[in-house]
Amino acid sequence: MAKRVLITGASGLLGSAVYDAFRAGPHTVLGLSHSRAMGNLVRADLTQVDHTRRLFEEFKPDWVIHCAAERRPDVAEKDPEGVAKLNVDVPRHLAILANDLRFTLVYISTDYVFDGRSPPYHPWSEPNPLQLYGKSKRDGEIAALSVDAATVIVLRVPVLYGPAPKNSDSAINILLDVVEDQSGKKYKMDHYATRYPTNVLDIAAFLVRLLDLNRPLPRIIHYSAPEPFTKYEICLIFAKILGLPHQHIVPDDSPPSDATPRPRDCRLSTKETEELDVEGSLGCCKFEEWWIGYMNAIQ
Repeated sequence: MAKRVLITGASGLLGSAVYDAFRAGPHTVLGLSHSRAMGNLVRADLTQVDHTRRLFEEFKPDWVIHCAAERRPDVAEKDPEGVAKLNVDVPRHLAILANDLRFTLVYISTDYVFDGRSPPYHPWSEPNPLQLYGKSKRDGEIAALSVDAATVIVLRVPVLYGPAPKNSDSAINILLDVVEDQSGKKYKMDHYATRYPTNVLDIAAFLVRLLDLNRPLPRIIHYSAPEPFTKYEICLIFAKILGLPHQHIVPDDSPPSDATPRPRDCRLSTKETEELDVEGSLGCCKFEEWWIGYMNAIQ
């Protein structure tokens, strides 16, 4: 059944994939963007509460996929007030709108709400974030769900990759730049923390299928690809695909000491998600296989 779907952060890595996925179907879609509004996207500052309410009242969404956020942990540490406005206050305001206007709000959260000490983490596991970014996303979950859990779904995802205007839009894509830098510069690369990179195209397709279920959903859902990698291991994969040497990239298997704290292993359990019986299940692509196809297509 066709729905009216609004996507925030629709010019970002995940938001653009979600926007395109819903536009490919029968749905009426509105994409909002703040810093990179272009094409059919509408420029909106979600921290402006009255303006945001008017936009939502005019569009009358059935579903809102909230992808907009400050996603960079190092940036968050330097601007706690700004990250609180975007990652906590905005989800609270959107949950109030969801309650008032009776739409379903899907709040995109992160595996970084967990400390990485006892994976795998289930939707009911107790969050314990290590850094300000993770704390802000946990607080955003609490703020949104405290308004009216019946109209809010929290979707936690891990580190993301996929088609992006700039490699810097993704903590995974940016590693291509490291591999391709053959200038002689040396890079120490994290070989301590295990990540589960997940393709934004897969998440977008899953959200479309989730909407089509037309039945009550859990208040917290996990979506994650199953393949574990350190950033160093990902660099080796990229070097193999590109046919480039990687001696300039040095593995670092020690816990980070002077950087923003990162959890060691925040594997999200998807057992409960698979039990939802969404058509096509999770539908996660293979990491290396996807990158081979993608790089061949853009060359």
